[in-house]
Amino acid sequence: MNTNPTTITAAPGTPFVEVTRDFDATPAQLFKVSTDPDLIAQWLGPRELEAEVVEYDVRPGGRYRYIHRDADGNEYAFRGVFHTVEQDALVIQTFEWEGAPGEVCLERATYTKTDTGVRLHTQSVFPSVESRDAAVQSGMEHGIRDSYDRLTELLAGGAA
Repeated sequence: MNTNPTTITAAPGTPFVEVTRDFDATPAQLFKVSTDPDLIAQWLGPRELEAEVVEYDVRPGGRYRYIHRDADGNEYAFRGVFHTVEQDALVIQTFEWEGAPGEVCLERATYTKTDTGVRLHTQSVFPSVESRDAAVQSGMEHGIRDSYDRLTELLAGGAA
């Protein structure tokens, strides 16, 4: 089981969030689990929410949309467009929570081989410091950490 920590950096006064975590997998395995719609639904989001992947077309110009639902039936939908996709190496996409329309982030994810596996590093640029702060205050950190823990469990189970 991977015991690597998830590092989240959101420096005050900036519109940026960076996330880094090492995984016990190859870049190809992590990329597959990060881009296959059936696998995405198994790890994306906090454990207490159900995930429905409506669309996940990982290619330049492809779109995605997924919905998280809580036990009370409340929905939290997210969408975006893939801009750059380099197999097993890089994904650049937009990200928008439908609850805050027009607050679109630009996200860059790199998959880098390490001596022991692969490092996933994401960088998100929000349209303003205020929108970044609102995302951080919404519980984003819990969602990221729980998602990456679930991703680690999925990889350990041989999903890729």
